[in-house]
Amino acid sequence: MPEKMPPIEKVYEAYSAIADNRVMMHDAYALVKSSDGRKTYEVSWNGDVFASSDNATYWQGYPGYPVIAVLMLKGKLPFRKESAEKMKNIPWKKWNDQYRRDYAAAAQHVFQELEEKGIDTEKIRVDAEAVMETLSAMNLTVKRGRLKHSE
Repeated sequence: MPEKMPPIEKVYEAYSAIADNRVMMHDAYALVKSSDGRKTYEVSWNGDVFASSDNATYWQGYPGYPVIAVLMLKGKLPFRKESAEKMKNIPWKKWNDQYRRDYAAAAQHVFQELEEKGIDTEKIRVDAEAVMETLSAMNLTVKRGRLKHSE
């Protein structure tokens, strides 16, 4: 298990990043654009050690949405395309700022908007719980910044 677990809302943000094609995978690293397109985060890995320049990973010490998205694309976390597609084009930066980093409130706002559009959000929530359960069972180390090849 990672030393510190992320809030489940980071799974929703990872879904959006993948659905929006904001994750560019390479051999030992990935570049992940923020939802507003203003920042690009680098996620690097060596085995089960992951590092990222996103704020959650760097400052909070838990796997942020860029790390979670990469783990999904590498097949290490469950990923259901249908759930991710429902999370497409969500301005997470805007909502996280508006709700002052209260990620649960931001996600509640997003889910309310989705439901008003007739999108059933229950399966998204169930899928996210499965991601969290798998993540909690992983032997994963999270580091700040960038990995050197010797780490």
